[in-house]
Amino acid sequence: MRSENCDVVIVGGGPAGCAAACVLAEQGHRVVVLEREKFPRYHVGESMIPFTYPPLERIGFIHRLKESAFVKKFSVQFVAPSGRASQPFYFFDRYDRETVAQSWQVLRSEFDQMLMEHTRAKGAEVREQHEVVEFLRDGETYVGVQARTATGELVEIRAPITIDASGRDALAATRSAWRRGDPKLNKVAVWTYFEGSKRDSGIDEGQTTVAFLPNKGWFWHIPQHGDRVSVGVVADGKYLARDGFKDPQAIFEREVPENRWIAERLATGRGTGEYWLTAEYTFRSEYSAADGLVLVGDAYGFLDPVFSSGLMLALKSGVAAADAAHEALAAGDFQAARFTAYSEMMREGIENMRKLVYAFYDPKVSFKTVTENSPELAGDLTDCLSGDVNKDFTRLFKAFAEVTEMPEPLPYGVPKATPQRPLVAT
Repeated sequence: MRSENCDVVIVGGGPAGCAAACVLAEQGHRVVVLEREKFPRYHVGESMIPFTYPPLERIGFIHRLKESAFVKKFSVQFVAPSGRASQPFYFFDRYDRETVAQSWQVLRSEFDQMLMEHTRAKGAEVREQHEVVEFLRDGETYVGVQARTATGELVEIRAPITIDASGRDALAATRSAWRRGDPKLNKVAVWTYFEGSKRDSGIDEGQTTVAFLPNKGWFWHIPQHGDRVSVGVVADGKYLARDGFKDPQAIFEREVPENRWIAERLATGRGTGEYWLTAEYTFRSEYSAADGLVLVGDAYGFLDPVFSSGLMLALKSGVAAADAAHEALAAGDFQAARFTAYSEMMREGIENMRKLVYAFYDPKVSFKTVTENSPELAGDLTDCLSGDVNKDFTRLFKAFAEVTEMPEPLPYGVPKATPQRPLVAT
């Protein structure tokens, strides 16, 4: 079997893996990224929230987005089942319009391809159609991976640090039985794409719409370039599967009339084909790192998509983990504990957003009512919704706790403790 060495091997060439690779390559490390698929490839998760901007700026990618055909996103709105829409929430009312307040609705096949090409330009080696089949270990320490190429050849790539950016496949967490679900966020999503449907114009052309169902489910409506719109419905599995419905298209079409705004928008359009379904997708890895290994993006964990936090968390985690990996390489210390600060940052951000998601799904909670009764909380709510999640939201969650039960933090996403070795008499 052919074997080679590098400084860092990254499993997965999506946003988290590419962000990590860009940072490490810029710092002079030899980085090899292994991607199972041949890009471009389909992926859901098209909407960026404002605080996706800082990690994209860090890796020098903003100019590529500004030059792209992607629809600019300046706002989000919420729509009642009756079709009554809120006033758009404009990000530039709180953030700088030319930086953080400017976001995009991306077609992931194009966005991820652009990001992969950008990663190569930064000096990282990205190999497509390389499927990781095994993590290599020396005792409890991860020392690289074994991968299968498109021709079926097996190759070992050894490195002092392995970054798992394998997305929802979550290779390390799955194979080590580290995947942990969330007690309440066991939702099901069904989605598809429309062309020719009704959409807004001007500054509102790219706004994300969250359209409610009567039973606290919701639709997403995400305009894209090329007259394409991503539309999906999310709710409890028992609700969507009621009356024996199992076919994704049948489920989707049954729910459309439950929100008048969605029904009116889609009435003038046509579906583009396939209907997708995923179930119980909220999870977190029990461990964020082991000796020689760190998890990023969806391989670390995935949170309910109602506030479009996925891309932000993926890119942010990739950059932060890469910084920690650079420090580990400089110190020659690859123990899991090196990633403690990274893990605490990720846990804090996810738990803050998770509390907001729990509040959203509780019919007793109204964000509008909370901010009307306590105007001083509007900024905190805006920041959390926009992805500025690593700060103290105590007063906001205290207000929510007056009408609903806030979830306790999950004890997951921490570095794996190094087993104590028995003392040997000398």
